[in-house]
Parts: sequence; structure tokens; C-alpha cells
Amino acid sequence: MSTIQAKFWAKSLLLSSVVAGAMMMSGCGKKEAETVTLNIGFQKYGLLPIIKERGTLETALKNQSVHVKWVEFPAGPQLLEGLNVGSVSLGEAGEAPPIFAQAANSNLVYIANQPQAPKAEALIVQKNSAIQNIQDLKGKRVVLNKGSNVHYLLLKLLQANNLKLDDIQVVYLPPSDARAAFEKGAVDAWVIWDPFFAAAEQQIGARVIATGENLVSNHQFYLADRKFAEQHPDVLKAVVNELNTTTQWVSQHQDEAAKLLEKPTGLSSGILQSSISRMGFGVQPISDEVVKKQQDVADAFYNQKLIPNKINIQAALLAK
Repeated sequence: MSTIQAKFWAKSLLLSSVVAGAMMMSGCGKKEAETVTLNIGFQKYGLLPIIKERGTLETALKNQSVHVKWVEFPAGPQLLEGLNVGSVSLGEAGEAPPIFAQAANSNLVYIANQPQAPKAEALIVQKNSAIQNIQDLKGKRVVLNKGSNVHYLLLKLLQANNLKLDDIQVVYLPPSDARAAFEKGAVDAWVIWDPFFAAAEQQIGARVIATGENLVSNHQFYLADRKFAEQHPDVLKAVVNELNTTTQWVSQHQDEAAKLLEKPTGLSSGILQSSISRMGFGVQPISDEVVKKQQDVADAFYNQKLIPNKINIQAALLAK
């Protein structure tokens, strides 16, 4: 190769390197933001299925390159187990399930909650029952879902009337089986929450002996996987904002919200409207007051030996 040819190829290689480097830098500048997948665990009834049907969360998170995936669960305990094993990153549950999950060393953290809704759970009897008050429950069979919000309600009802669990016969059944036992007369009373509560009122004329008013809070909580929460605080902030916005919409459009829940729940619009009217409207980050009330529930469950060890709700919060 001549000296002239050698110089030509040297210049060509240098030019190619410069162009390639410029293209690589240009490519880096145009690289798309990494997509984050948010797996949300939800149940048939509540705020999350309404948001799912409306599609507003996907719109709210679009600018953050977040892909939303919805995963349905039959109840809170199963949902929180999904959170613990990593199949979902965020979900909704009542007061009791996160306490049991934390007692089992779950990695969940409390993110936000709806205001208290004590009228959304109650102790009910058949319309022709001779039971007129809590004192009349002595020796009677009371059915409920073990370790649920209403378990705490029953404890508080008995305490307020100077009774103990030993004064009644407690039967533990999930809502569908409890409803069947209640209708057949196999139990005398049922402690239950909405929308099962509203369904029993409207479908079989169940009579209310007491609600949770002035006794319990009955908060609805939004919980997340700790690692996801620590890595994506902006995503969770956007979710809480959308949850709050949606509850405001629901409070002003209860009939429309009820229609959105008809298909997933299989319940009539009238039953769902009754349930929604007892819902707590507004979603806010966890406050110290709510933490204290949740600690009271946890302590009561520990004292009744429903959880194996005493837990600290504060340990399930994100560091401020």
C-alpha cells in the first residue's frame, strides 16, 4: 500500500469513529424512559374496581411511563399474600388483613387510607328475631369472618355491654357461607360489612342491632410493597391523588358508581348505592391518629390470641 493510500484509509477510519461516536451520543439523548409496571391487586367491591372501570389511573400515570396491570383477588388476606410474594405492588384492604400480614413478617407498608366508615359494618339478625339488643346475644350463635374488621367490631360491642366472647357462641365462616347459615336459622346473628350487609338488609329484610358507629373506625387502607414504595415514590403519590379524586367523584355520582360495580359484584344498583352511601370519601396519606387507631385493633387481636405476637404498626410505615 502506498503512503498516500495509507493516509487516506487512516483519515477514513478516524472520520468513521467520529461519526459513530456522534450517533451513539445522539442515541443516548433519544433513549426512552424506562417503563415501570404497577401491578394492582383489587377486589370486586370498593374504590379500585371503580377506578379500573373508568380507566383514569392509566391516564394519570401515562407521563411517568407507568404500565398498569390489574390483578383480582377474592378478599383482603389473599391480596396481601400476593403483595408479600411480589405478584402485586399495591392493593386495598380493610383494617384486619394488614395486621395479620404484618404479624407474619410481610414486607407491606401503609400508604394511605379512606376516612372511617363505621356505619358500613353491623351486627344483624333476621327480621322476625326475638333479639332486640346486644344483651340478648347471651348464649346465642353469632357468625362472622374470623380475623376480619367485624371481628374487632364484635369485641367492641361485647365490651361496651359488659359481655365477653365466652358469653356467646362464636361461629367462624366466610361471608357466603355465613349468609347461608344466617338465612337457614343455623345462627342467631351475623356480624358483617358492606356490600354483604346492604344485600342482607334489602334482599332478606335483615334487622340491624348495632353498627360500628361510636365504637370502631373501619378504615380502608391502601398498601404497597416496601421496595416498590421506596423506589417509586412519585408513582405512589400520583396513585393517592387519583384515589382521592375518584372518591370525590363517587361522592357526587353515587348512582353512576353503583352501575360500574353491578357487573363485578353481581349485586343490584340499589344495594350498591346503599353501600356506597356509607363509604368514607377522600383518600389521604396515613396520619398519626390513624396509626394509633390501627394499633388499637392490632393490640386487641393480640390480646385475644388472634395473632401470635405483638406488632408495632409504626414499623409498617415508610421513613419520613
